Amino acid sequence: MTVSNPGPVPGASAASAISVGAGAPVTEELRELGEKLTGSLTTDPDILATYSRDQSLYSPQGTPLALVRARSVDDVVETVKFAHRRGVPVVPQGARSGISGGANAVDGCILLSVRSMDRILEVDEVNRTVTVEPGIINLDLKKALRAYGLAYPPDPGSVAMCSVGGNIATNAGGMCCVKYGVTREYVRELKVVLADGTVTRLGHRTVKGVAGLDLAALFTGSEGTLGVIVEATLRLVPAGPAPLSALATFPSVEAAAQTVTAYMATGATPSLLEMMDATTVTMINEIGDFGLDASVGAVLIMQSDSVTAAADTEAFASVARDNGALDVAFADNAEDSELLVAARRSAQPAWEHYAHSHGGGQLLDDVCVPRSKMVEFCGRVEEISARTGAMVAVIAHAGDGNMHPSVFFDTGDPESVARAQDAFDRIMALGLELGGTITGEHGVGNLKSRWLAEELDEGNRRLHREIKNAVDPTGILNPGKMLEHL
Repeated sequence: MTVSNPGPVPGASAASAISVGAGAPVTEELRELGEKLTGSLTTDPDILATYSRDQSLYSPQGTPLALVRARSVDDVVETVKFAHRRGVPVVPQGARSGISGGANAVDGCILLSVRSMDRILEVDEVNRTVTVEPGIINLDLKKALRAYGLAYPPDPGSVAMCSVGGNIATNAGGMCCVKYGVTREYVRELKVVLADGTVTRLGHRTVKGVAGLDLAALFTGSEGTLGVIVEATLRLVPAGPAPLSALATFPSVEAAAQTVTAYMATGATPSLLEMMDATTVTMINEIGDFGLDASVGAVLIMQSDSVTAAADTEAFASVARDNGALDVAFADNAEDSELLVAARRSAQPAWEHYAHSHGGGQLLDDVCVPRSKMVEFCGRVEEISARTGAMVAVIAHAGDGNMHPSVFFDTGDPESVARAQDAFDRIMALGLELGGTITGEHGVGNLKSRWLAEELDEGNRRLHREIKNAVDPTGILNPGKMLEHL
């Protein structure tokens, strides 16, 4: 069943804009909700199945009651009020590009998609801000800002498909974080729909502002558990010069990690510093021709977008050679630099391609450790792989210590699943042991919710519980996810 109301139709009554398609029976209450929306409501099982999960290859999903595709703030308000009055769970969704199960359905929920709310509402060149709806795709925003000579730095690997609202909900990072930081540092003001349908503004549009608690920062990274983001005003920076890049190859992941530690210790500020192991390079070469040498143990890609970019790449090359680099190559123009970045962006699609053709299982870790612990982390991940018998590939936003080991397995083989889960858990525990965190940018979702309780002490867990209870007392917002085990 599908109920849609795209808006007033000249010469027609409101009821004539409602269409009913094939699907599961619809209650009168849901029908009344659908008639209030400018977007649509559906209970069609095939559509619900499509929207019931994100890109995570091994996260649980439930069976939703309905999907609302909101087109306005009022649509979100009506949906949340409807759910609040009845105690129905609400799972907010954007582009569903996440890989931790944060947007997956829970049984009996309303999936609330804001993907169609994708407008740029204002570009303020004087104050260097942009105000957007949450469904806008990150790359589309970047492209639109070029005409103004401005840039929005947060740059997740899924930049071409992820929504800005989702980026805010998970406090997403990406490859540029080593220089520009994560999403939270660019959020000035949020418009949020709370669990009872109240619309509120959090934060401020000014450069400075310390009136009250920093609630915009609190909601950034809250993964839809505190409210639904319906508008955001974001800080921008001047667009920089075309970057230059260098690629260094190494005999081992440990040698590459040591190079990162040594290079960053010089005070360098690259705009990108990425690492890939040999297994990942092999997988990338299977889906495209990026000219990567699969015979090496690891690859580092460094990029600088500063006015001293040429000198920066030379300095990186010098440190790499001092730390055992097998070879260093330079991309001295924007096109070649982008090709190197494209190779790195291909890592996750290459992993997914491999997983789908080798049993369908992938558990992607998102451990962030101090840079000083990267060499030890890489060595011990290799030991975990050998001890458990699980296949593990590694990429990293190496400049800020954000490690992404990925464990592959056959979902149809219980022993393979057990080995993979053991390896995943050991890697998570290793990150905490080394003073790190269970997630640097992907979010907790349902994939890592039980590990959040391991990272936080009791005082911290209590604060999380009390904040959740105060903001969402009936617990309807994205249950079963980040805060489930606290």
